[in-house]
Amino acid sequence: MIITLLGTGDSPGTPVINCHCRTCEDARRKGWERKRFSVMVQNNGKTVLIDTSPDLRRQLLDCKVEKVDAVIWTHCHFDHFGGFGEFYRVQNNVRVYSTPQIHDDIGYFMKFMSYKPIEVDAFESFNVGGVDFTLLPVNHPPVSAVGVKVEWKGYKVVISGDTNARIPESTLREMQNPDLFIVEALAPAGKFRKHMNAREAMELGKRLNAGKIVLTHLGHFYPPHHIAVKSYPVGEDYQSFSFGEGRLDEFIGD
Repeated sequence: MIITLLGTGDSPGTPVINCHCRTCEDARRKGWERKRFSVMVQNNGKTVLIDTSPDLRRQLLDCKVEKVDAVIWTHCHFDHFGGFGEFYRVQNNVRVYSTPQIHDDIGYFMKFMSYKPIEVDAFESFNVGGVDFTLLPVNHPPVSAVGVKVEWKGYKVVISGDTNARIPESTLREMQNPDLFIVEALAPAGKFRKHMNAREAMELGKRLNAGKIVLTHLGHFYPPHHIAVKSYPVGEDYQSFSFGEGRLDEFIGD
């Protein structure tokens, strides 16, 4: 099983249009960026996307992905579903898993698109390509939102989804002891109604006894990546994690 961070940015991405802060200028000058959030899970020749970033066309082309077998939506904010239209005239009837509420929230915007919505209740596991997925309620007011638990051959990966630190105890129990915790952390510090900062995300990872913590959904509030990575376990676009043979390997794709 391979898990790839297709995009590690927040809703505007980095660099932000018309922003000339230190981080955005460094990104422009050195040619790096943080595309909008999406995570790709691949196993047994199957590809599952957790959220469909507005940057999805570029992400799939860069990763040489020609077919998507299933999608999971975590909530109805545009930076998490807006790229689904990139399948238009490319692929029809893609299976899309989410809770009934999230399907209702997003369905209005997808009327032009032919896809197969599959409603799944929270805490109810489903299998795609030999991998088990479970949707876990989180706290991202005012919308309904979920994180995702991914399990394969004894490995456990938890993706927090967009959430603040006030996650239900029933979800925290399901999240315990992940080998890899991919967790949103909008900024190094600050108080946010809908999101976590880096300190809160790291504390949550320690509470869950995570084997490895990777921060994602990162805003331009962090210093440039080459500096931020010295202080925080910040993720990077196209960073991948390979599971198998009793080990977890990490690499950066092209």
